[in-house]
Amino acid sequence: MDLGKRVKQLRVKNDMTLEELASRTELTKSFLSQVERNLTTPSLPTLENIVEVLGVSMGDFFQEEKNVQIAFTEKDYYEDEKDLVKITYLVPNAQRNNMDPILLTIEPHGVSQVIPPHDGEEMGYVIRGRIVLRDLTGNTSVTVKKGETFYIKGDFRHCLENDGGSVAKVLWVSAPPVF
Repeated sequence: MDLGKRVKQLRVKNDMTLEELASRTELTKSFLSQVERNLTTPSLPTLENIVEVLGVSMGDFFQEEKNVQIAFTEKDYYEDEKDLVKITYLVPNAQRNNMDPILLTIEPHGVSQVIPPHDGEEMGYVIRGRIVLRDLTGNTSVTVKKGETFYIKGDFRHCLENDGGSVAKVLWVSAPPVF
């Protein structure tokens, strides 16, 4: 682990200057600069002091940050086809994220999975065709056409249905993930 790089990374993340960190840790700016450049290594008690001021635990400090993938291609997508519906998961392992985007392709007369009530929100953008957003709790529905968007609270059972004669495509996002 690059100790100096990690100290600097956390300092910058906390929007602190070297002078501020020095003041809060009662260490010199020069010493902290040398730590960040890996020219010196602090003692364990000194490192604990630095880490505490930076607002993390020692365990979190030594936890290597993983390279997080931020762009995805078709090679990363996962597809699941059932009956007249194809779900394309656009972000792998989205269950670890705060939202889950899918591309839903619904053949004529196809119906998506039923989404049970949840504490989150959802939005969808119809790319092609039209869909009917069905509220299975209140037995109501709304039609959403190409170029239109829906935005709902997830506090009711619902699904999307293609009652038209052509394929419908919807970009559907749930936060938190429910798909």
